[in-house]
Amino acid sequence: MIEKLREIIKRRDDLADRMAAPDATADTKAYGNLAKEHSELVEVADKAEIYSQLHDQLQEDEALLKGNDADLKQIAQEELPGLREQLAALENELKILLVPRDPNDNKNTILEVRSGAGGEEAALFAGDLLRMYSRYAERKGWETEIMSLSEAEAGGIKEVAMAVRGRGVYGELKYESGVHRVQRVPATESSGRIHTSAASVAVLPEVAAVEVNLQESDLRIDTYRASGAGGQHVNKTESAIRITHLPSGIVVTCQDEKSQHKNKARALKVLAARLYAVQIERQEKARAKQRRSMISTGDRSAKIRTYNYPQGRVTDHRINLTLHKLADITDGNLGELIEALRIQDRMDRLADV
Repeated sequence: MIEKLREIIKRRDDLADRMAAPDATADTKAYGNLAKEHSELVEVADKAEIYSQLHDQLQEDEALLKGNDADLKQIAQEELPGLREQLAALENELKILLVPRDPNDNKNTILEVRSGAGGEEAALFAGDLLRMYSRYAERKGWETEIMSLSEAEAGGIKEVAMAVRGRGVYGELKYESGVHRVQRVPATESSGRIHTSAASVAVLPEVAAVEVNLQESDLRIDTYRASGAGGQHVNKTESAIRITHLPSGIVVTCQDEKSQHKNKARALKVLAARLYAVQIERQEKARAKQRRSMISTGDRSAKIRTYNYPQGRVTDHRINLTLHKLADITDGNLGELIEALRIQDRMDRLADV
């Protein structure tokens, strides 16, 4: 293991030297690739460096035990238990960090939110979830774009698809796929009774049509007049698009743009992402690697999280984590939750290796 770790340290340092060269930024694409690889190695290389130093110190102390100097042997005997304990802890951390990453982690994402059981309150909750993810993306410096939106008459949303673009987007947001449950007193509830409602979230890696073998012959494309709030400017023309993927039966609609061509392009992106997610799910089932925690499987039937407003808490049921930070989390401070899920995911994948 030590040799592999030293190779990682050497690679990190080599990348840093190349990035610091006077002409490094002349080729912006090449520099970007260097910076990307360097950032992916930094965390594991830094821990590897500490591990390497402790490993060398351990070997020196073990050599001193074989010597004739009584004082040095005493010092070595006192240091060895602590060194071994530190090395064991670091080794466990490094094993998790060295687990191969999901190849989709650096992809952009299409995030879909749909209201579920709970009527008007579910639609309002779906709107709250959209705001939460939009705020998180803003904090991360990611770009967001609403691909399609269906609003509920009483407020909130029935369904929305939002593109999220930036560094490592899918690698962070993929843990949000599943059913989210809210427990709170609706504004329309005069008796103060707590209602339970739900909304589903699907996080899909954004892919090109070629990655899913999207063929025109498999598509039925229908046009119709857009409707709903804000759609008056397109009601007179058939600019809205409905695409049906005949082999799978998946249907995607988009009516938010004035241009039929733009609506079609957006709908195709969403369709490609959904089909890609289906492929991933089939592959994982074939390999029998569905996670116990449902992390990263994209299984939308899993109730993954509860937002309890009266108690001000959020509970993630996959890792039994409860945080009494509901206001912060719904305002987009998801970092603590996502990091805990990421660690558990790596531990689960390490067990499968």
